[in-house]
Amino acid sequence: MQDERGDGTMSRIETYFLLLVVLNLCITAAYVLWNEQHWREEPGKRTGGRIRAAVMLLAPVIGPVFFVAGELARHLLFGQSADLEDVIFSKERVRTHFMADEEQERNVVPIEEALAISDRDSLRTLIMNVVRGDVTDSLGSLALALDSEDTETSHYAASVLRDVLNDFRQHAQKLYRQMQKDGREAGDDACLLIEYMYVVLKQNVFHETEQRTFVDMFEEACELLYEKDYRKLTAQYIEWLCELLLRLKEFGRMRYWCNRSRELYPDALSTYTCYLKMYFTQEKKTEFFRELDRLKASNIVIDRETLELIRTFS
Repeated sequence: MQDERGDGTMSRIETYFLLLVVLNLCITAAYVLWNEQHWREEPGKRTGGRIRAAVMLLAPVIGPVFFVAGELARHLLFGQSADLEDVIFSKERVRTHFMADEEQERNVVPIEEALAISDRDSLRTLIMNVVRGDVTDSLGSLALALDSEDTETSHYAASVLRDVLNDFRQHAQKLYRQMQKDGREAGDDACLLIEYMYVVLKQNVFHETEQRTFVDMFEEACELLYEKDYRKLTAQYIEWLCELLLRLKEFGRMRYWCNRSRELYPDALSTYTCYLKMYFTQEKKTEFFRELDRLKASNIVIDRETLELIRTFS
């Protein structure tokens, strides 16, 4: 009798375990299917999503509970409702926005994937395709290739990157000196310097000390425009500078230029997004939602990037 009860108990445990495994498999499959469309639209998130799915599959109960707890914690920390219906306003106020460096992002994602699976042939082909184009826009991709285990690929990427960055240093310094001594034409020189430098600086390929030096030059050019011919200091120039200062966590200087943007371009979307990104990074919820309320009360057209920022914080 005791042996039969023992066998029955083991049978029930095995049944429960099998049900648990099947249920966990269903949850993982549902997670993958639910997110598949989202991953197609944003390929950069595919790798992280697959890793989460693998953890959920290999760690029944614990894996799904861990990720659910993480989501709950995020909602508790940033649980204030932003009333997204008010944010979207109407279809006329939402504008599709494609980032200027979208081509670069398409290069970066395949290179990340090739590095992850040590696919040397694919990586070499990708690097050659990058170099055949305008390599200045793809420095981030080349920087990733420096970590390749394939020495031929890493050496080639390092050589190309070194040449491009040396050319940039020399030309940026030349434009900077020209801006300082040109007097009446200094405003035009400042515009040239800003537009030339941003293409490289936005990719964050320098070490922090050198990046700071170039951002200081960039800021000096913006200051010169503000003092000598503020009409040439466009809202986009200020937005670029705020983006660079944000990456360096120079919040005091960024706020200074946010205020300048509000002074010169109170109705520009970039004025609001600069404030929002700053408060988002600083995790200042009250200020973030106060700025968001100002944006909601305006008639400014919202782009997709801004809408995604609002949804993320909300």
